[in-house]
Amino acid sequence: MATKKDEKERLNFALGRENYKLLAIGFIIIIIGFLLMLGGKSKDPAEFSYDIFSFRRITLAPIVVLAGFVFEIWAIMKKPKE
Repeated sequence: MATKKDEKERLNFALGRENYKLLAIGFIIIIIGFLLMLGGKSKDPAEFSYDIFSFRRITLAPIVVLAGFVFEIWAIMKKPKE
């Protein structure tokens, strides 16, 4: 049985449960963006590989990471439901 003290402590959180779920989703989006940046190295260290300049690593991954950070800011600013 929840006491008034438990209810008062639960209501004092800065963010609601939904906000924390959205923050976790944003964190996963950021991780996906960084995973997209992986790779592109050459098998031979003396040989240069142009794979590091692929669309995925130069354009897509930074956009995904930026979108994740924007999503995080939105998740923090979203007003929790009462």
